Parts: sequence; C-alpha cells; structure tokens
Amino acid sequence: MDQLSAMRVFVRVVETGNFTRAAATLNMPKTTVTNLVQSLEGHLRTTLLNRTTRKVMVTTDGALYYERAMQIISELDELDGSMSNSQSQPSGRLRVEMAGAFADLLVIPNLCDFHKRFPQIRLDIGVGDRLVDYIAENVDCALRAGTPTDQSLIARKVGEISMSAYAAPLYIRNFGAPERPQDLQEDHLAVGYLNAQSSRVRSMEFRRDDENLEITPRYVVSVNDARTYVNAAISGMGIIQSPRFMVKETVEKGELVEVLSDWHCASLPLYIVYPQTRHLSNKVRVFVDWLAKLVQNLKVEETREQMRKAS
Repeated sequence: MDQLSAMRVFVRVVETGNFTRAAATLNMPKTTVTNLVQSLEGHLRTTLLNRTTRKVMVTTDGALYYERAMQIISELDELDGSMSNSQSQPSGRLRVEMAGAFADLLVIPNLCDFHKRFPQIRLDIGVGDRLVDYIAENVDCALRAGTPTDQSLIARKVGEISMSAYAAPLYIRNFGAPERPQDLQEDHLAVGYLNAQSSRVRSMEFRRDDENLEITPRYVVSVNDARTYVNAAISGMGIIQSPRFMVKETVEKGELVEVLSDWHCASLPLYIVYPQTRHLSNKVRVFVDWLAKLVQNLKVEETREQMRKAS
C-alpha cells in the first residue's frame, strides 16, 4: 500500500463526505478509493469511517487521523512547491483564526482581491477569539488584536488600528458624558472586554501631551466578542474603546458618539501568530503581507477622513 496516496484519498473522502464524489474529484475508480481506505484502516488497525448506504461518517479515530494527515499533506505540498520554484504561486489549504469583527469588516470585504492574487490558496477561516490548539486543530495562523503573551507562539506584527472611545446617546442622556478618563473608574460605567487569553477585562489606555493613563474601568457587563461589545454600548450599557473602522457605520447612524475626544486612545496592535514548531510557509507569508497592506490602507483612509473633517 502507498500510505501517502491512501492518506490523500482518505482526506478527500472526509472532505467530500462521499466515496463517489471523492473518486470523481481524484479521477479514480470508486473501487480504488474504497480499497485504499480499507487498506489504510487495516494498516492502522482501526476504523476511520463508518459507512451507510446514504453517507459516510468519520469516527473519533478518523477525525484525529484526518487532522494529522492534513498537516502532513499540507507540509509536503509546501515542500514540493518550494523545491519546484513555485514561490510566486503558493497553493494549498490555509486555515486562519480571527475575531468575527475583523473577518466581517476587514478581511471578507477584501477577500476577492486576495483570491485574484493567489487563486491556488484555499482559505478556511475560523471565526472567534478563543484559545486555539494550533497543532491538534491544524491551524496555520491566527490574527490577534493586542500584544501576544503566549511565549510558545511566534508573533509578527501586521499593523496598528486607530481607536477611540464611544458611548450611546442613551447612555449620555442617563449618565452624561465623561470629562476625563479617570471618570471611567469612578463615576461612569464601561463595557468590559474579556481577553480570551488572560480571562481578564482589558484596561483602557489614554494619552494627552506627556500624560499617559491606564484605566481599569468599572463595568456591569463584560463580553468576549467584538460585535457584542459594540452592541452592548449601543444599548446604553457603558462606554467602549473600539477600532474606528469597526464602528464607522454605527457612528454615521448616530447610534454611538465619540467621547473624550481631547484624549488619544492607544492604537490597537494586530499580530499574526503561529506555533514555533511550524516554519512560516509561503502561503502564510503572502497572507501576512496582504493583511499588512490592508491595515496600512485602512490607516491611510482614516487619516484622509480626519483631514476632511478638520477642514
């Protein structure tokens, strides 16, 4: 048995959910696909797939084997690509994790451009700001806001996002607007943003001239999702510090207004992180470079918008 071929066939069966479709995409007879999967199961002495007349279901062992097989196949494809001088056209599956707001408002709207540049890369985007087991889940990299603290990960900065403080008109009618950052830990309420890595509510940073403040805000609700964070502010639950691009439409609708505008909020750094056990592959590298350019363009647009408002 050619184990590598059997692994590729098994992976395709899992992805298509059907022996017939897998055979068609691999341009193989269905009997060959079936025999290779059975040989692989015999070699491993375990059942990878449960077959019925209607569908194929992956067993627990099969799911574990699929993740590791995908990792091996991806690394082999990457190695073959580098040896065949195909760095200008990286290919294969790229699994990326990122928070929903960055996916919805930054990456997805520009994804056609990435596909046009790198048509042979297939992106699997996991949405959420959770802790990730990069090896077990076969995740190539993650886009993370804030400076990473996990020493087991390699972090590459892709840019910084401009931040401002916002409140809903409803909140201001009920409690007034804060006059200074210290009000957020004395008389006013904020919406807490819970950091998934540390399980702590993030502090808020403000600066003006030579004065730098790190505020631990008072809150009655904290969340761990950026979109929920903004929605909680819209409902009047408290003041937030948010990336400007994330609340642009909300501000234009009048659902949020900027507060403490005479103070500068610290920019939010964005990083791509990946495990030390993996080299920075060509497909990850081009994605990081593309994302860095995207963030740079966002900063340019925000600067132009501020100049227009000032004039």
